[in-house]
Order: sequence, then C-alpha cells, then structure tokens
Amino acid sequence: MDITPATAASPPPLAGGPAPAEQKATTRPGDRIFLALSRGSGILLLVIMAAIAVFLTVRATNALSHNEGNFFTTFEWSANSTPPVFGIAVLAFGTVVSSLIAMLIAVPVAIGIALFISHYAPRRLSTPLSYVIDLLAAVPSIVYGLWGALFLVPHLGGLYGWLNDYFGWTGIFEYHDGAARSLFTIGILLAIMILPIVTSVSREVFLQAPKMHEEAALALGATRWEVIRMSVLPFGRSGVISASMLGLGRALGETMAVATVLSPSFEIGTSLLDPGGGTFAQNIASSFKESGEIGKDALIASGLVLFVLTLLVNGAARLIIARRKEYTA
Repeated sequence: MDITPATAASPPPLAGGPAPAEQKATTRPGDRIFLALSRGSGILLLVIMAAIAVFLTVRATNALSHNEGNFFTTFEWSANSTPPVFGIAVLAFGTVVSSLIAMLIAVPVAIGIALFISHYAPRRLSTPLSYVIDLLAAVPSIVYGLWGALFLVPHLGGLYGWLNDYFGWTGIFEYHDGAARSLFTIGILLAIMILPIVTSVSREVFLQAPKMHEEAALALGATRWEVIRMSVLPFGRSGVISASMLGLGRALGETMAVATVLSPSFEIGTSLLDPGGGTFAQNIASSFKESGEIGKDALIASGLVLFVLTLLVNGAARLIIARRKEYTA
C-alpha cells in the first residue's frame, strides 16, 4: 500500500482567506497606481541625479583639458586668461575651514537648546521657543547676508581685538585691523544659519529617548543632568551626529550669504581674521556672469567637487542614521 508522507502534501489554504494568487489578482487599482507612482518618483530622482553628475563631468572635463595649472594645488583662478590657469586650493581651504568654524560654534549651542526645550523648559516656553528656532530656517540666505554685511561685520571689531590680545600669539587669531570680512566672520554667519537644522533634529531625537530609562535613573536618585548624561545623550548620539552632518552639508553649499559678506582673494593667510579667502559657492556666484566659455566650464568643474563633497557628507549622515533602527522606520 502506497502511503504518501504528510509533509509531501501541499498545505491547504487558510480557511476564510483567499489563496496567494487570488490576493495578487484582487489588489485594488489604487494600490497599483500608488506603487507605480512611488516607484516612478524614485527612478526619476535617480535619473535627475545621474543627469546632473554627467553634465558636470562633461563640462568639467572640457575645462580641465585646457587648464595649464594643477586643478587641486594651484593658488590662482585665471580661467578667462589665455591659456587658462585655475585651481581649487584656496576654494577648498575656505569652504572646509568656514564650515568647520560654523560646526564648532553651532553644534554645542544647538545641543544645549535642544536639551533645554526637550527636558528643562516648561511647555508654555518650549513651544514658542521651538517655533522661533524653526522660523530661522525660513529666513532667506540673502537676508542673512545683508544682516552679516551691514550689522555683523561692523560690530566684530571688538571680538577680533580681544582674540588678538589673548590668542594672537598663536598666529591663527592675529588681527591687523581692517574690515572683519574674513573666514571667521563667515563661520559665525554660517553657524547661525545651520543652527535651526541641528537644533530641530536633535530636539526630536532627544524627545524619543525611552521614558522608562529616565524614570529608572530618577528612581535611583540621579539628578536631572545625570539622567541626561546617562540616558538621553547616549540614545541620541547617532541622531546628533546625523543632524550635525546635515548642517555641515548646508554650510558647504551656502552661496548668497557668503558672497555678500566675504571679500574674495586667492590667498591663504595664516590668520583666520585676515580679510579674504573664498569658497566654492561664493566663487561660482561672483564669477559666473563675467566668465567666458572655458571660465564657466572651470566654475562647473569646481561645482563638481562641491557636488561630490556634499554627496559624501549626506551619504555619511545616512549611514550613521542606518546604524540605529529607531531612525530608519
């Protein structure tokens, strides 16, 4: 007698439920349309990014083929001369230094504000303060630039003098008088601009800290600061790093505010308080109109470097977020 094992038989369909084929066949048209639109939007975004990268690469290759200088080490930007000579050494230095100054100023202040809003301030104060911080992100960059040129620059002489008196011996904060149109001023201005981004993301991360951990620490006799140090900050470390890198991406690509305040020059001084310097975005904004064909391609080549740098920063932020499953939902 042939006995078929029970494991060889296909399991019967669940009672009261359609078979998998029937489930696929009975998918509603709205779901299929939404799936197609979502998938198409994702593909369109990739196509746009690829098109931008190809455009920048093609135009940059044309400029680099005519360049008589080293693109990475030349301290000169004469892309309209014959033959053209240009390099990004000064631009890369100015972009990185001003962004780092902005991060050093903005991140500690943003973390402090976020902790105050999420764990210290009463609700009647935290709500309007959160609104004001978020409102800073809506201010156009040209307004920041005008404020920086007309108010910040004239009032930084005292700070520059103080830095020169106490830290001028380092050479980094040596001040020789003159207008405060330097990379340090740009760093302060960029810090104000990225403050709402870092604060908002950090605040939301701190609010997601497990309440049971905080209550357990309080029950053991921990102070408010000890609760924050042992429970909130470890939980929000990845989120704060991600927020900081998002702010860094904003600082790297800022154009109008920097172009309004900074006095461009292709020299790298030993002091951060010396007027001059330059950034990628500022150089593109100030030089594009008067550039010829090769000059515009040279600016596009510098834009390609900024494009890659920004992608790396945002990609790193995404990787940090992905390390914690709480932020990937």
